[in-house]
Amino acid sequence: MNPNHGGQPYDPAAQPPPSPAPGRSAPVDGPGPPPGAVAAPPQYRPDEAFAPGGGLKWWAISRRHTWQRTLRAVLWAVPVGALGVFLLGRDGGLAPAAMWVSAVFLAAVVVGIVAELDRRSFGYAERADDLIVTHGVFVKRLIVVPYGRMQFVDVTAGLLERWMGIATVRMHTAAAATDATVPGLPAADAALLRDRLAHKGEERSMGL
Repeated sequence: MNPNHGGQPYDPAAQPPPSPAPGRSAPVDGPGPPPGAVAAPPQYRPDEAFAPGGGLKWWAISRRHTWQRTLRAVLWAVPVGALGVFLLGRDGGLAPAAMWVSAVFLAAVVVGIVAELDRRSFGYAERADDLIVTHGVFVKRLIVVPYGRMQFVDVTAGLLERWMGIATVRMHTAAAATDATVPGLPAADAALLRDRLAHKGEERSMGL
């Protein structure tokens, strides 16, 4: 049946190809991706096992986190050292008391060194659909927390943290093993992170 109603017969080979709509490019010749094809996952090098991906950079925590942990260790070391000196010195053992004080002082120094190494290993990044946190001195760990699984966010700060102007942000999920904690943030940054996480969590919950 001729659709031209009496005109010339329709020949597709003799007709010019349709021009693309203004503002749109012509389709590229060649086989396209099959229907239902899934995009290839990003490729990481072996040394990027703990990389945030997508060209993102890790956000570091404040140096005051190291001083807070060191000062807390010193505050514990003072009464422990004094009690040891009292008990050992009561029996006239000056040398054991001196060794005890040295051991307590060394323990406080080690805590400070480990706290600094832990701070340097800590990082977090906010991606489009999840928050990732990495930390660990002896055992490296990376936690991925989807915003849609977040139940609530809380901000905590002890006496020393408040005195130093830092706080800890915790992101709670249904499984305690997937909770994420970002300590040692300046108080203003902690408040901004809390608001962003709450907003993204509400958006993902409304989309379910």
